[in-house]
Amino acid sequence: MQHKKALRALVDSLKKRGDLLDARLEAAFLAVPRHTFLPGVTVEQAYADEAVPIKRTLDGVVISSSSQPSMMALMLRQLDLRPGDNVLEIGAGSGYNAAIMAYLVGSAGKVTSVELDRDLANQAMDHLARAHASTVSVVHGDGAQGYAPRAAYDRIIATVGIWDVPPTWTKQLKDDGIIVAPIWVDGIQISCAFHPQEDGTLYSADNVPCGFVPLRGIAAGPVVTTRITSSDLTLAADTVDHIDTAALHTLLSADHDEYYLGTPLSSSDYWHGFLPFLMLHSPPGYFFVTYSLNRQSYGMEGSGFGLITQGSACFVPFNGMGSSHSYAGADAFMAMENCVSAWIKAGQPRTDKLRLALIPRSEEVPSVTAGKIYTRRDHYLHVWLEGVDTSAMSNEQ
Repeated sequence: MQHKKALRALVDSLKKRGDLLDARLEAAFLAVPRHTFLPGVTVEQAYADEAVPIKRTLDGVVISSSSQPSMMALMLRQLDLRPGDNVLEIGAGSGYNAAIMAYLVGSAGKVTSVELDRDLANQAMDHLARAHASTVSVVHGDGAQGYAPRAAYDRIIATVGIWDVPPTWTKQLKDDGIIVAPIWVDGIQISCAFHPQEDGTLYSADNVPCGFVPLRGIAAGPVVTTRITSSDLTLAADTVDHIDTAALHTLLSADHDEYYLGTPLSSSDYWHGFLPFLMLHSPPGYFFVTYSLNRQSYGMEGSGFGLITQGSACFVPFNGMGSSHSYAGADAFMAMENCVSAWIKAGQPRTDKLRLALIPRSEEVPSVTAGKIYTRRDHYLHVWLEGVDTSAMSNEQ
């Protein structure tokens, strides 16, 4: 059948790229047909390595999607599911991820998926039944509250971008459990595998850049995106509310120059290397942002990242191999180039050096010698590069 060939091709491509190396996880992907969870979508779309939107707001904003299979594989590797595990999922979506997890934990395990939208919860239950994965329990509710009746959990996974880990999740997790969740940091999301520590903190040494729709409900974070006046340019940043969008529009509307960084870098080099470094080393007086465009604006298109200051801006496209768009002089470009040089001098550290820790706000503000401290609702978030000196950027945001 067509869908079996498409599924096999998807799995083979994930293996070839190194995204799917675990034999049990490969068997789970082959056993659960994705198209069953995406009715109305073509076989080609269902088995492409792309996220598929399944619900939008009236103005077209995606609020739920079936995750990109390669990202699912990476997060499930972080989750390290074992037969018999009791798992809580935040965000049922189409039900596809829950079905994969149900296969991995087996008949002795449990999977509970909490979904905020009643219609999505009902659809997920229908999809799971048609895929013969009815052992998954789908609960309509706010995922920030977890689901106490089936606690304690060996594993908790969030398939939405979070601002902080709700204390409820930690309380419903076993002492040796793992929480895998995409957390917002400085305008990007990082999928973290948090392990509880004896001192009450959560620590993650396994971190992967990612992109998910934001968590809604009582634990939703602040707005981290803004659209620049009269354009299609959307910026994401922790401090997005401090950016004067009208002034930035005026700055970007002037002529701009295209410069090249000293080293041509690929999209992977940016995402898995330079971007986390820049996030932690942005020079004083500059906003670090990521950007996206659905159509050309200000001479740019696509997506990337940038540095913005009061009188200058530099944007670097992810797929530009070192090209950049500079506005109102070269100040921001020179700052970007200096950061690239510092990254190279530091040995080009990648995300395997990235570390995150969540410290309860009942404790004092942590005093750190590397990285940055971000204040969240219930925790202080410490982010740093292990073995890389970031002391110059160890100020609280």
